[in-house]
Amino acid sequence: MSSTIPPHIDQPIEPSAAAQGKDQGGTEQHGARAHSDGGWDAPASSVPVQTRSERFSSGDLDAFPAVTGREVNWKFAPIAKLRPLLDGGLDGSAYPFLARETDGADVEWVRSDDPRVGSAGLPEDRAAAAAWSARDAVLAVTVKATDAHESITITRSDFGTQPRAAHTVITAEEHAQGIVVLDNRGSALLSENVEIVARAGSRLTVVTVQDWDDDAVHVSTHFAEVGRDAFLKHVVVSLGGDVVRVNPSTHLGAQGADTEMYGVYFADAGQYIEQQVYVNHDAPNTRGRVNYKGALQGEGAHTVWIGDVLIGRDGDGTDSYEQNRNLVLTDGTRADSIPNLEIETGNIEGAGHASATGRFDDEQLFYLQARGIPEEEARRLVVLGFLVEVIQKIGAPELEERLIAAVEQELAEGRSVIAAPVDANAGADA
Repeated sequence: MSSTIPPHIDQPIEPSAAAQGKDQGGTEQHGARAHSDGGWDAPASSVPVQTRSERFSSGDLDAFPAVTGREVNWKFAPIAKLRPLLDGGLDGSAYPFLARETDGADVEWVRSDDPRVGSAGLPEDRAAAAAWSARDAVLAVTVKATDAHESITITRSDFGTQPRAAHTVITAEEHAQGIVVLDNRGSALLSENVEIVARAGSRLTVVTVQDWDDDAVHVSTHFAEVGRDAFLKHVVVSLGGDVVRVNPSTHLGAQGADTEMYGVYFADAGQYIEQQVYVNHDAPNTRGRVNYKGALQGEGAHTVWIGDVLIGRDGDGTDSYEQNRNLVLTDGTRADSIPNLEIETGNIEGAGHASATGRFDDEQLFYLQARGIPEEEARRLVVLGFLVEVIQKIGAPELEERLIAAVEQELAEGRSVIAAPVDANAGADA
């Protein structure tokens, strides 16, 4: 790994028109200016936004009302801990990172008026808009079209404890293939936007790893645009941190676009982990798969998963499925899981969604114990097998081994509570 220290930027960077929300996101919706945060600049008689794709979007912080915690997008989140990231005043300057040099991928700092910025989406909530408005530099990662399957890891561990903003744009050129890993460590009070563009015929994997210190607060919005016959695999791994909120959305706006969105998370006592996932099938013959799995242990561990799938009027031939599974290891935890599916055309291959939250499978434990495996070890094996299924989808052996070791460490630290029986009413299938 070679250290890359960001250059000094002498002049302030002016945000682009897209970043300011000009001519975008400022139009009326259902006769009113509607905000995804739940605010309105409209008469009380106005009809609320009914479809996920109609949410208000803008890069202007002032276009969004203050967050109270009563909004649909924020009703689960610990607003007091997130408040420093919601009200502006973030440091959006360039930061140091580590990246391995490779001929097949470029990593560089660009100005916020670079044409790639804003090409994948715009903020739909106040936290993302605060980061969008504050950024002074954008980290641009480009995977080039070569014969090789490129892999690049960007390690970020020096954000510090002051409120910060970050912006990353990841682009896979036409017919390029590669894996980009954002490896987050250390302390942070961070709000960021990550844009992902998979151009026609490309095959791109983007992995974001939240292995923060226990005091970290991280809010991240990912926007992905998948081109014609392109494939995007998106993986969210959240293990460390105090509050972690990663919301990825993927727009399948060209024929044959394909996405697989995976997530694995492990919440300990007092930890809050949230994911709001969105897949928009907006073109013919697109395919989407969403599979998130999480485990919870310890008093006050709280996870939130909200999955939105929209099959639009132009989504003929869509093949889509989303699911979320949560494994409750102890009493005192809470897992909120809400799958949503909207279909605007009847000419599809198939669509479905599922959600389940529950304790250990007694039959699995009995099977292992009947073969001489002690109960404590049997429980560890069940949890590990439950989560590793998703980790192994990444396709990067070294990273997979590291994450499996991290899960085993989580289990080892909570072994005394995992070994205890869980109340049968702690989880419920949905």
